[in-house]
Amino acid sequence: MKSIEELARKAMELKERGMTNKEIATELHLSTTTVRWLLERRAEEKPPVDVKIGWRSIGIYPHRMALISQIFVDIIYEEMAKRDFTVDSIVGINVNGVPYATFMAEEMGVELIIYRPHPQRKEGAFSSNYASIKNKNVVIVDDVMSTGETMERAIEDVRREGANPVLCLVLVNKTAKDEVAGVPLRGLIRARVV
Repeated sequence: MKSIEELARKAMELKERGMTNKEIATELHLSTTTVRWLLERRAEEKPPVDVKIGWRSIGIYPHRMALISQIFVDIIYEEMAKRDFTVDSIVGINVNGVPYATFMAEEMGVELIIYRPHPQRKEGAFSSNYASIKNKNVVIVDDVMSTGETMERAIEDVRREGANPVLCLVLVNKTAKDEVAGVPLRGLIRARVV
């Protein structure tokens, strides 16, 4: 695991390259609260409680991401049987949810939708190069959920565009949440400080 000093140095490098705190949090797999603390550390301030997630051993080999995606698909089928819904499309949250969403959509024979959260505005965007979202039952996929903010925004934007989010999936859930904005949430791993 990287030391606090290494994480702070990396966060500062990314900030100097023009990245927002949210983009830095995504890149370092930390919460935005932790990134803010790393960039503005004061001697009297205690560090926030966070868990650094790294999944490089999965991410550098597409075959491994495809295998993880098969597990996600198995969970979708389990939820479909339990709660009686259908899935029209998989929504991948840019950047790290997209490879999983791609493999999942292929495995299930459904459409692929790409969601780009905006780092500064509340509203994100759906890429016009992929399937449209209107009137679809969708599963939303990302890699790590730290606070739930990105997932909540994705759900709001999915609903705003006239679609129905039926399930959210993440590799790692760093919260105690089992749902986000009324949508069931499943994580392959739950990582929390106790």
